[in-house]
Amino acid sequence: MTTEILLVFVILTVTIALFVSDRLRLDLVALLALLALTLTGLITPREAIAGFSDPVVIMLAGLFVVSAGLFQTGVADRMGKVLGRLAGHSEVRLIALVMLATATLSAFMSSTGTVAVMLPVVVSLAWNARLSPSKLLIPLSFASLLGGMLTLIGTPPNLVASNQAVAAGLPPLGFFAFTPVGLGMLAIGLAFMLLVGRHLLPSRAPAAAEETARSVISQAELANIYQLRGSLFRVRVPPASTLVGRTLAQAAVRQRYRITVLAKQRSVNNGVQTEIAEPKTLIETNDTLFIRGYEAEVAEFIEAEGLIMLPVSLGDDELLPSNLLFAEVLLTPRSRLIGKTLRDVRFYEHYGITVVAIKRLGEPLAADTAAIPLRFGDTLLIEGSSKNLDTLKNENRDFVVVAEPVDTGSKRRAAKRAPVAIAIMLGMLLLMTLEIVPIVIATLLAAVVMVLTRCLSMEDAYRGINWESIVLIAGILPMATALDKTGGMQLIVSSLGGLAEYGPLVMLGALFVITSAFSQVISNTATTVLVAPIALQLALALGVSPYPFLMAVAIAASTAFTTPIASPVNTLVLGPGRYRFGDFFKVGISLQLLLLVAALLLIPLFFPF
Repeated sequence: MTTEILLVFVILTVTIALFVSDRLRLDLVALLALLALTLTGLITPREAIAGFSDPVVIMLAGLFVVSAGLFQTGVADRMGKVLGRLAGHSEVRLIALVMLATATLSAFMSSTGTVAVMLPVVVSLAWNARLSPSKLLIPLSFASLLGGMLTLIGTPPNLVASNQAVAAGLPPLGFFAFTPVGLGMLAIGLAFMLLVGRHLLPSRAPAAAEETARSVISQAELANIYQLRGSLFRVRVPPASTLVGRTLAQAAVRQRYRITVLAKQRSVNNGVQTEIAEPKTLIETNDTLFIRGYEAEVAEFIEAEGLIMLPVSLGDDELLPSNLLFAEVLLTPRSRLIGKTLRDVRFYEHYGITVVAIKRLGEPLAADTAAIPLRFGDTLLIEGSSKNLDTLKNENRDFVVVAEPVDTGSKRRAAKRAPVAIAIMLGMLLLMTLEIVPIVIATLLAAVVMVLTRCLSMEDAYRGINWESIVLIAGILPMATALDKTGGMQLIVSSLGGLAEYGPLVMLGALFVITSAFSQVISNTATTVLVAPIALQLALALGVSPYPFLMAVAIAASTAFTTPIASPVNTLVLGPGRYRFGDFFKVGISLQLLLLVAALLLIPLFFPF
């Protein structure tokens, strides 16, 4: 083993370890690997930046814009309403329709974008059918991964696998080349979920039990879910209180006592008037303040400001004012709030919304929400005005609204342009299928037309691009170049050559298992970028067609079913479904084994060795 080979393997090992550790962003790890390869002389500067002009990278950027156009025009919102009419209250029918609709969208949109769009729709469908959302949300996330197997543009691993064939001087995989195998995988996934998987799914999240279906959970249910008991209080402001005549900003309650004032209530003309707490809210004699905080700090607040504690009763709905508007939102993988506290980003000042509680991996966090660094997948229970909740909902880069009040329900974005967005997507597919222009040009053309037809603004187009994925792929592609130049690729191929005596089918199975295992702990895109070149070289060494091996790698990369952190789509449904870590493994491992068997049968059938 030469020094160059040893060096490239050290860099590769450290890169994978950093991917798995999740200590650094994936795109930053890719850039560090690129710099390490360049500074050690394993690749030239020209080879280092070649990934940023790779057709796969350009194509992905265009596809993100097309997906954003479909989202902004409310295509999925319309689909959700159709699903509601067709499914009724049948759990089996709901699972089937949700999975089929999600897979269809995911064939043309990113899986994360698809789940972000469908999540509030599916939660609402579950409540309308008086089902626990946990019965539908794992099927939703799994269907988005299965749908990515249906077309060339369904998921980045498919594009990376096709690009490997082109790099070897072979024809690219066609737009619908994945469809026969993908349909088989989807059919197996759907059948498994309907016959077996749905019985393994927990019924943990609250279902709508009231006579009329709602878009929000009741206050008592919120108290249970977020463990608010013991942290919500009502206090009366007597005439002698030091708060009288001061605004909340002047009193600095949050800063001094780590207490959140949610609302104030006062008697007006024989009635009760409730006002959402704002920094400019004036505190007057006999006001009732609804607050959240630790008991000791609340006691200090009451004593210092001369307040009177009032009793609370969950059964009498006195825990929170009944006319306040609440919603649950998730932080997306690209949220600008990740790693920051609510205090850092001046959340209330920016949105005019109060964060009542935070849940992480299904567990409520401490009452002092303003001081907690936020992570991807955190669920925020928020309270505010209808107008401000609508504003927050439009921040789709940062948030996914999971549950919201009826009167702040889904508003279709540029809804009149939904047919235009669908026509643009169909036109793009036609250009790709007939090969009138190269696929990358068809994608860019569709993205530009989305903006020109005002399906979305240029600002929305830039926001719609997942720059982390773009930089990740561009930064990690040179790793394959370094492995090839140093002879490291040949060493890996030789070490796996012992399986050659068992035939190409065993090798295909081994590649599927290796890729699937890696995709549970690192990005499926990074996995494909690393494994696809090895698959190509193995095929050439065996003297068989590379296409079955490349197809196996692409399909296996999308089987991230067994943990909630294996894929962003799993993390997105973790909170709203109130899932635990083991729920994904219990359902996912069986499905992965089934898909391995299916791959061994279907891939050689459509892509002979």
